[in-house]
Amino acid sequence: MGAMSVRTESSAAHRAGFACFVGRPNAGKSTLTNALVGTKVAITSTRPQTTRHTVRGIVHRPEAQLVLVDTPGLHKPRTLLGERLNDVVRTTWSEVDVIGFCLPADQKIGPGDRYIAAELADIKKTPKVAIVTKTDLVDAKALAAQLIAVDQLGKELGIDWAEIIPVSAVGATQVSLLADLLVPMLPESPPLYPEGDLTDEPEQVMVAELIREAALEGVRDELPHSIAVVVEEMLPREDRPADKPLLDIHANVYIERPSQKGIIIGPKGKRLKEVGTKSRKHIEALLGTPVFLDLHVKVAKDWQRDPKQLRKLGF
Repeated sequence: MGAMSVRTESSAAHRAGFACFVGRPNAGKSTLTNALVGTKVAITSTRPQTTRHTVRGIVHRPEAQLVLVDTPGLHKPRTLLGERLNDVVRTTWSEVDVIGFCLPADQKIGPGDRYIAAELADIKKTPKVAIVTKTDLVDAKALAAQLIAVDQLGKELGIDWAEIIPVSAVGATQVSLLADLLVPMLPESPPLYPEGDLTDEPEQVMVAELIREAALEGVRDELPHSIAVVVEEMLPREDRPADKPLLDIHANVYIERPSQKGIIIGPKGKRLKEVGTKSRKHIEALLGTPVFLDLHVKVAKDWQRDPKQLRKLGF
């Protein structure tokens, strides 16, 4: 057996593992991810169903590494894409070390929350933390009522919450406390990712997400699902001096119907120009280099229902 080793607090084992935040659309999942990681990683949008890729943010600490897996929202599937998303969600949930269920403080627990909670109740092994988000929007009394309601929800469905934690990601209140509480639930492990990594998504996917986010803004009436963005290529411009690099990015914005083309492009191309300007700023901030962005709008007929198109667009 060998001698027992006695560990002092300072040399406690390093922990590393995966956490994912779940919750109905707009429950504050992506905002929380960004607050924890400290960088804009997952896209945040006021439209539901806009996070489609598993964007991972990584919280680095001397004693631990917390990898955040941002699953798409679970929702009642209406299309092939919806069913695929739900499969992705369930697989992710069973593979992570801890699940954070986000419920906004300013909205009563509704059917959407129950639907997700009921699914969570089926995943027995994984510890579940209830996170009451957006606490900056309510007073102490409303917050207390919500915390009790969340506790009650767990009892009804047989979920034993490992913790119930109120946070405000906007004011960064308790965000680091949240990390403190999640870390002990991770297994002992050396770091899973090198120090500098904030996300293991390929840059092209993140760039596509930033363009898609900009394209969605202001298009209130169209379903957000009907826009997909594919970055065809990202190439450093040749013949540039080393101190003045330029990255050429060619991307296609795919929509389902020709009638949506005008909405995206706008009168005299004004809207598409704005989308380009806006997303270029975010992309330059992300990649730390000047970018030339070439955007084209294309119609991919009913891509959400066509398995071949879905594969081509990366699903």
